[in-house]
Amino acid sequence: MGSTRTGTPAKGKRGDELLASFTAPRPSVEERLAAGKALRAKVPHERHAEYQPSPKRQDPVAIIQEQAKTRLQVLVPIRHARMLKSPFAFLRGSAAVMSADLAQTPVTGLTVQACGDMHVSNFGVFASAERNLVFGINDFDETLPGPWEWDLKRLAASIVAVGRHLGADQVLCEESVRAAVRSYRKRMRRFAEMGHLDLWYSRIGEQNILDALSPQTRAGAERLFAKARERGHVQALDKMAELVKGRHLIVEQKPLIVRETRTEQGRPIAEALARVLDLYVASLPEDRRTLLSRYRIVDVARKVVGVGSVGTRCWIILMTGNGADDPLFLQFKEAQASVLAPYTKGRRWECEGERVVVGQRLIQGAPDILLGWGTMPGGKHFYMRQLRDMKGGVEFEPGKVKVQNLPDYCKLCGWSLALAHARSGDPAAIAGYLGKSEAMDEAVARFALAYDQQTTRDYQALVAAAKAKRIPVATAE
Repeated sequence: MGSTRTGTPAKGKRGDELLASFTAPRPSVEERLAAGKALRAKVPHERHAEYQPSPKRQDPVAIIQEQAKTRLQVLVPIRHARMLKSPFAFLRGSAAVMSADLAQTPVTGLTVQACGDMHVSNFGVFASAERNLVFGINDFDETLPGPWEWDLKRLAASIVAVGRHLGADQVLCEESVRAAVRSYRKRMRRFAEMGHLDLWYSRIGEQNILDALSPQTRAGAERLFAKARERGHVQALDKMAELVKGRHLIVEQKPLIVRETRTEQGRPIAEALARVLDLYVASLPEDRRTLLSRYRIVDVARKVVGVGSVGTRCWIILMTGNGADDPLFLQFKEAQASVLAPYTKGRRWECEGERVVVGQRLIQGAPDILLGWGTMPGGKHFYMRQLRDMKGGVEFEPGKVKVQNLPDYCKLCGWSLALAHARSGDPAAIAGYLGKSEAMDEAVARFALAYDQQTTRDYQALVAAAKAKRIPVATAE
């Protein structure tokens, strides 16, 4: 009992501390529920309805410009163009702006492994190691231990923003937020009673999803499942590659997918790739190394992804295994410091890629088997994962989704967020604080409506900056 990561017995002070941690008495569920309930005296539920911008609030455009300094300058105009599409797109790309605002809001002091960039588009279905489809959070670039309230409030703000984007009125937006918070609250109470292993193995599977949805929403969910099953590596090969002289090559779609022969520093791509793979493979467990060693590299290309991530270094690597019809797509993604880091205390990671991977493993419960990380000699941090592995999500664009189904979807989001927080925090303490009434549901809904006005003002500030040519904007992608 008690060992270091290298497998050698823990000795001295560390061994004693581990033994003490395993033998110390633990508060009961009832005691932790009561402790959480007592926090309402310190931070009443109604305080979570508050949002007032700080008098010292930084210019949101300046925050976005500051982020651009560490990114590939040729891609920064694409990021701005994507954020300018709508207030919802702006919110997706401006986690750094909202993190600064959330840091000014009241918190209970209960900590979880926060997503850090929680919004409705950062959920979806993906394959577990057993090849079953599960629903959960699917973006972890900003993950860091932090207050559970920040994730919940950012999710709520995104619900109002996406509702407006889809044409929902205020009544439906409020209903959708309340559905998410109510689901979070009720699921957290259930998780508080579960055994630790049962909680760890808990999944939101296909049947769980269908059982939770109304009849009119199930058909859309079943279509999403079917589409996700098709989105494997073979389908990606057909879509993203072409056969050239008997060899599959990634199809260029400039400026979004570009094959380059040299890095920013002028080094040959092959040389840089060899170093990346050396670092990445060293972070994998032995069994994953054996699996990966059976594949060979076929092609590499730089790829633009997402909204907030645009401009960070991202590459896709096409590999083949037992013949050309056994492809594997890996994604190399740069990892920078979390947007939560300036506002939290605690561990600071030597490698931000490891931070992302460890956070994903804590939050997701059924993570990609090929997650790994490394730090390049030049100081760039990265993580690697499979590019496509039965992944799918809702495309929140008018005409592509039925806005009246938004409350059902938000209920799933609240469930998934509660599961993530319960795995990494104290579900009994959080459940005790939330209680059984709808007070927290109403408070967060009021916050979300107030913050939507802030999002709209910030979006308009970005529009004005673009018109004044204060920021570069791509005319076409």
